[in-house]
Amino acid sequence: MRILVTGAYGFIGAHIVAALTAAGHEVVCAVRGARLDTRFPGLAAVACDMARDVRSEDWLPRLAGVEAVVNCAGILRERGADTFAAVHEQAPLALFRACAQAGVRRAIQLSALGHAEDGAFIASKHRGDSALMALELDWLVLRPSLVYGARGSYGGSSLLRALAGLPGLLPLPGRGGQRLQPIAAEDVGAAVVAALARPAVARDVLELVGPDVLSLRDYLLAWRRWLGFGRARTLAVPAPLVRLACALGEHLGRGPLGNTMARMLERGNLGAADAVDRLHERLGLAPRSLQRALAEAPSQVQDRWHARLYFGLPLLRVSMALLWLGSGVVGWLTPPADVLAAAADGLLPAPGLLALARATASADLLLGALCLLRWRPRLVLALMLAMLLGYTVAIGTAWPVHWLDPFGGLLKNLPLIAALALLRATEEHR
Repeated sequence: MRILVTGAYGFIGAHIVAALTAAGHEVVCAVRGARLDTRFPGLAAVACDMARDVRSEDWLPRLAGVEAVVNCAGILRERGADTFAAVHEQAPLALFRACAQAGVRRAIQLSALGHAEDGAFIASKHRGDSALMALELDWLVLRPSLVYGARGSYGGSSLLRALAGLPGLLPLPGRGGQRLQPIAAEDVGAAVVAALARPAVARDVLELVGPDVLSLRDYLLAWRRWLGFGRARTLAVPAPLVRLACALGEHLGRGPLGNTMARMLERGNLGAADAVDRLHERLGLAPRSLQRALAEAPSQVQDRWHARLYFGLPLLRVSMALLWLGSGVVGWLTPPADVLAAAADGLLPAPGLLALARATASADLLLGALCLLRWRPRLVLALMLAMLLGYTVAIGTAWPVHWLDPFGGLLKNLPLIAALALLRATEEHR
């Protein structure tokens, strides 16, 4: 079966693509144009933009030869044109209407478990579900709980792994009593494969949940044991502090820490009492427990590195940004006489040397601000690295004495160069 999957390169979407491919289906990945052919090089891919493709005419050409559609597209926070209304409602409705026009009967919607009062993310997802339910299609809505992956993580699952991996300390929002029914990403993929194999399972809403109800505390401790880290002291984090951190993440960050995560950490994420039984009845699916899923995929060194570096890398990025901003401020506040005295034997005349010093200070301020704002981070980090390398080579060649100067010698730049190279190498751009 030829299947179009939107959001195919996301965490859940990628697992669904992998499961469909393993089951022998022909998958077409619908992704942003800049990301074409970057995650599944052997599979067909078409460009789309869920923020702008809000007419059925936008989707009809992409449905040529397609027999089923799986919509996995979603965002956790709004940024610019990426709004909940566009990505979760308008674009999916346009896609599903195009399916009706093109004769593609089977449409599977990956939604989210929860209630409309849980926030804008859940409410918009459920409005998208309702729009699909009103169409004459063989639709199926799947609403997963917290989705995790033992063979990789992304977004919220990475954040929770990192909390579990903090050295010697396990912070718990509230007291960690929030109840969850986590489900493995591989089991989400298996659910989609099973649904496509059962065309009679249509016009229904199924909750994708695991068999065990766990507290957030037990969930995090299970991941800590899986990572191989030792015991940790638990620290109850008051709800107001959790809300503050999530609010800051919502407005200043780009990761999963935001209002959507805050509501999950406060309310938990549970399915109906018969959710697991319905999955078995309708799809023949028996989701694995967290303990079993972790036992089937032992942690590797990269899992431990990722958990420990998750918070360290943002701190390093902020430190680099503040260092650049501080360098720019000092460069502008240093009196001209002191600038000229520092390079009395320089190769440039005094006016040119002073102009160069002020120009580099301005560049420091600009790059520091852009790094702090995470504007095109890979480009900004590359410019910072190039600037530092150029500065080190130029100053070290013209004034070799500065290599060992105890008050700001060039040798200090070597660890900074290594830090910038690490930040750029690990910058996530999917």
